[in-house]
Amino acid sequence: MEPIFSSISNNAYDLYTLLRCIGFAQKARVQITPDGIRFSVEESRVMQGLVFLDKALFTTYTFNSTPTAGGSQTRNDHNPDDEEPAAYPQFLISLTALLETLQIFGISDTNSVPSFPNAAIQNTPAGAFTNPALLLGRSCTLQYSDVGSPFCITLSESGVTTTCELTTYESDDPTFGSAAGEVDIPLQRDAIVMKIIMRSSWLYNAISELDATTPTVLTISASSKKAPFLTLSSSGGPFSESSVTFSTENETIEGDTHYKSIGDNGPIASKRAKLAPAVTETFQVNPPSTMGPLVKESYRFALIRKAARAMAAATKVSIRGDIQGVLSLQFMIELGSDGKATSEAGVAGVAYPRNVSFVDFRFVPLVGQEDEQQEEEGGGR
Repeated sequence: MEPIFSSISNNAYDLYTLLRCIGFAQKARVQITPDGIRFSVEESRVMQGLVFLDKALFTTYTFNSTPTAGGSQTRNDHNPDDEEPAAYPQFLISLTALLETLQIFGISDTNSVPSFPNAAIQNTPAGAFTNPALLLGRSCTLQYSDVGSPFCITLSESGVTTTCELTTYESDDPTFGSAAGEVDIPLQRDAIVMKIIMRSSWLYNAISELDATTPTVLTISASSKKAPFLTLSSSGGPFSESSVTFSTENETIEGDTHYKSIGDNGPIASKRAKLAPAVTETFQVNPPSTMGPLVKESYRFALIRKAARAMAAATKVSIRGDIQGVLSLQFMIELGSDGKATSEAGVAGVAYPRNVSFVDFRFVPLVGQEDEQQEEEGGGR
């Protein structure tokens, strides 16, 4: 009987780079679909990390199953506009063991792991992450034979073949595998009040600066009406509160007509762009009238820290917030044709990356007394 799923990748580093971004959890939920493999991890149902390994990342990709009643309905996050999620086989595996397997020929070097000063990044050594050349040219085969069977990873390099069979588990959640077992933190795409796209390095640097004060709460404030337009603030730590305010373009007033130069026929008029942070390429803040002109939500800083690897590896980040305060940080990671993750998009005269993949983190906001308790606990340390 043919296996439910099998695939071959000639570049294990691509897979490792993406999965490493959600390596803060011990176990991952895996769902195999005709379009790729979806990995999701969570912490206490208030944070979730999502990675979708598109079948384009693989040299061959074979899927021999159809949606079953035993699979849970899960939206494919590589295509956020997909309105009809399908049900396909899913299971739990040890993410720690999977990452260790993918870098089994690597050299441990934990000192070079990109993270915030206070980030508690754990699980596997960073040899493959900091020594990508060791993973180039390595063939990686993934296979899932039947429901309940092990998830098999085979690595081949220079005539040496290593096979690892990871035990698959059912979730302790009684709704796991049922249509009611939806565990995704919901982001209301029809009620987005904030959407900001910027270079991921800007966000990484800002969070890293705030992390130096060992805070417990991160507050994001955004306004389309007046400065400061985008501010990240930290509080609750043993030190003073801190904030990072993103700069704005000078003299950019929406709707005003300005005369920038004199031509043959007189002054040349031009309308200036909407006032927005200079570091963003998209800045949309549209809160309902009941919220006022300012979008402001707070989150546990310890959870934001866990996105450190994705921030460091990504080129861009999309920051979205819905009317309920759920925060989505979607990171775009470019994977070059030489197997290395690139930090910048291609420019004229330089080859563009072969693949683009996304890693999505979602956070539930702190509310009311929970917010105050976080600050009090931080101040009492």
